[in-house]
Amino acid sequence: MTSKVNLNCDMAEGFGAYDIGADSALLDIVKSANVACGFHAGDWNVMDRVCREAKAKGVSIGAHPGFNDLWGFGRRQIKTSPGDIERMCIYQIGALQAIGTANGIRVTHFKAHGALGNMSAVDIDYARAIARAIKAVDPSIIFLAPIASQLVVAGEELGLTVAHEVFADRTYTDAGELTPRSQPNAMVHDADEAVERVVRMIQEQAVVSTSGKVIPCKVHSICVHGDEPTAVAVASSVRDAIVAAGVALVPLPEMDL
Repeated sequence: MTSKVNLNCDMAEGFGAYDIGADSALLDIVKSANVACGFHAGDWNVMDRVCREAKAKGVSIGAHPGFNDLWGFGRRQIKTSPGDIERMCIYQIGALQAIGTANGIRVTHFKAHGALGNMSAVDIDYARAIARAIKAVDPSIIFLAPIASQLVVAGEELGLTVAHEVFADRTYTDAGELTPRSQPNAMVHDADEAVERVVRMIQEQAVVSTSGKVIPCKVHSICVHGDEPTAVAVASSVRDAIVAAGVALVPLPEMDL
């Protein structure tokens, strides 16, 4: 079993007068924050607040770009060219880098959001476009990529540092892909179930599909979705279980990748 692991959360997904997720509470639990960059969610004020709090709490930050789709929260598929994907990612990384710099904290990782992440996980051209964007802006940025995905392949092709990500609150298909949200068993809302799944992932370095298939994988980072109402309870329980198992929780830059 690994001696250390990262716990990350998608956050900063409020916008204007609307709050989505308990960012402050989650920053007390996780070690890395995936910060929405204004396309699918987030704005300059939300990004600024989360960067400031993350620095104070010793949490590393990463860009969490998505499609330009506030209405659909970035979870609707938008077919476009790889060049557009590359440039929209460069744009969003730059936005967070600027606000991070203003708050004295550096962007150290990248994670694609929602439909952008799902489409690029199976489309190598989209995956390579994202990898090129990261390398063009800052090749030292860690590419946080879901297991068994084309994003892992593309990141390794371009020589990026890739962190393999699993999910505490999502289930898996036999192909090692996330169960589509359109299916009723896609999400894990029960904290005890999430804990059982995560501990097994860490101990066995594998995920288990909804049919019971064991899929070997590297487990560098575990994600909890910040927009879920159960996020704080799940993240807190998962953190406590990881620590109780004798595994150190560290920010992504402190992982051995």
